[in-house]
Amino acid sequence: MRASILPGAKRVGARPASRVTLSLALSLMAAPGADSSLQIVGYSGYLGEWELTATVTEDDTTAPKKYSGPLSMKHVGLCTQDGPEEKSGRIRVQMLPSSPHMEATLWVDGVECGYQGSLSDFYSGTMKCSGREGVPLKLWINEAR
Repeated sequence: MRASILPGAKRVGARPASRVTLSLALSLMAAPGADSSLQIVGYSGYLGEWELTATVTEDDTTAPKKYSGPLSMKHVGLCTQDGPEEKSGRIRVQMLPSSPHMEATLWVDGVECGYQGSLSDFYSGTMKCSGREGVPLKLWINEAR
């Protein structure tokens, strides 16, 4: 027989956790670690021909949260000859906890690019680099492990 998980239901033979113990456990789980980092994976280009990966760490503890770190981009399109072209750089990400929007600045091979995206199942937006046409960029963000 499965235990009921309805509010107010009592389990036979089990003692409920006290509020203090539960509160302490929740606060320890929510406390920021020394290295709060995120894993970013994405695809750029009209056909998703560039794969982006980055691991970013929190810059400071003030709102809005900002993260930054190294990034790499690999051309994974079908027209790749002599192996995939790879580029490296840095990314700085800013997210507001109460907003579905994200802003980022990317520096790739000495070129600065801006990004604004909106969250649905992932962040979807446009990356705009100086002197170049904007291209689609989709980003997925997860806690790094």
